[in-house]
Amino acid sequence: VKKIKIATRNSPLALWQAEFVKKELIQAHTDIEVELIGMQTEGDRFLDSSLSSVGGKGLFVKELEESLLRNDADIAVHSMKDVVIDLPENLILPTIMKREDSRDVLISNRYKQINTIPDNSIVGTSSLRRQSQLKRLCPNIILKDLRGNVETRLRKLDDGEFDAIVLAAAGMIRLDLGNRITQFIPN
Repeated sequence: VKKIKIATRNSPLALWQAEFVKKELIQAHTDIEVELIGMQTEGDRFLDSSLSSVGGKGLFVKELEESLLRNDADIAVHSMKDVVIDLPENLILPTIMKREDSRDVLISNRYKQINTIPDNSIVGTSSLRRQSQLKRLCPNIILKDLRGNVETRLRKLDDGEFDAIVLAAAGMIRLDLGNRITQFIPN
């Protein structure tokens, strides 16, 4: 029996994605075993700084790529948003899984729609793209960097650090947290 080792981050969303790939592989190749190798990345360790200030995208994939290059893992599962354009030598991007809902979502315990968020409200997101879109939609809100896994981000909202947060719909859906979505933001 052939064993395939999948390198993945230890976050609940990354593990969900790796489990999905594992199930797909086993369904397509019934004669294999698949093992998940969870690991913490540099991006997981630096949660108090903005991504752009600590090195950007590659922070969430470097350790996984190194495990591939050392032959400790056979494949790695990433979110495409974390993959750098120039892959390290000897690594390829062999497949991209079907995309989940590509929209962003507003999550708030106070406001039902993005256009009802009052001036000077604190809105959290870590994505530069989302920050730019939010500033266009709500020019007088206060944007604050929001880091951590989905559960950590929701806890920060619930603890009152933010009036609202904006996350990817895909993560909320995959983690079965759709009940927390206040509004789907159109693309």
